[in-house]
Amino acid sequence: MPHSAGRFAPSPTGDLHVGNLRTALAAWLFSRADQSPFWLRFEDLDRNAIRSEFYESQPRDLRALGIDFDGEPVLQSERLDLYLDAVKTLTKSAETYECFCSRKEVREAAQAPNGGIATLGRYPGTCRDLTAAQRQTKIDSGRPPAIRLRGSGKSVSVIDELCGEVSGNYDDLVIVRNDGTPAYNLVVVVDDADQGVELVVRADDLLDSTPAHVGLARLLGLPVPRYAHVPLVVGADQFRLSKQEGAVTLVDRIDAGETPTEVLSFLAQSLGLIDSSQTVDTAADLLGEFDPQNLPTDQLQLPSDYLQPS
Repeated sequence: MPHSAGRFAPSPTGDLHVGNLRTALAAWLFSRADQSPFWLRFEDLDRNAIRSEFYESQPRDLRALGIDFDGEPVLQSERLDLYLDAVKTLTKSAETYECFCSRKEVREAAQAPNGGIATLGRYPGTCRDLTAAQRQTKIDSGRPPAIRLRGSGKSVSVIDELCGEVSGNYDDLVIVRNDGTPAYNLVVVVDDADQGVELVVRADDLLDSTPAHVGLARLLGLPVPRYAHVPLVVGADQFRLSKQEGAVTLVDRIDAGETPTEVLSFLAQSLGLIDSSQTVDTAADLLGEFDPQNLPTDQLQLPSDYLQPS
């Protein structure tokens, strides 16, 4: 079996909910079943949203389920030079341009009659070919630019280990926000390569972003990892689970009278690792029988008791 050095990369903006924990468990199993390293990385570039207490509570919840990791957690906020070096590399090779469009303007372009590629959810390239004089006018108006990857029309296909083939275009990604913060699509690619991540296991709401991440890695001359996208855990409305939706965090479940072992057993059952009559004491007990081919491909609808207000 190929090496599966992996990672789990939450944002320290709240307690991990059962969807986060389920994805972390799957990612950990892929790596540890192969006796490969597993790292914890905090996606903490959004300084307005993060809370310091979650740097401690998130690893604590993972460890309570037996999900361990190698070394100290990595903080994106301490790696800005690494991301900006990647931006310089792309800019030097004429792969970037300044974009002065607001989100509202991008939405309006997509909604306009004959909106072209914008109607497909892609940026229409409004600022891609501005002249130097036009750019200067925008700058003089006081509007700070974002930095986008220059569109090339290229399509990338990826074979996901759980979802099969996915294809997409990586045109005109924002790689630096207009406040100067490196954007997710750039930093995740740079981080995974820098940490030697060989298999990215994450929720399937990011599946459509994967061709862009692969294309960006190739532009930067970085190794491309393998990918495995685990189906989302959804709430009552069939959409992505929210921490505000009910008793969905480990702390919530403990407050409801469950033990970490019972929560782990529920997660293992939901991943098809044990049947509904079985329990498990710690994540390591699942390694012997772990087979990625047996993981479910459908989203998990949480039971009603999880979705009651906590």
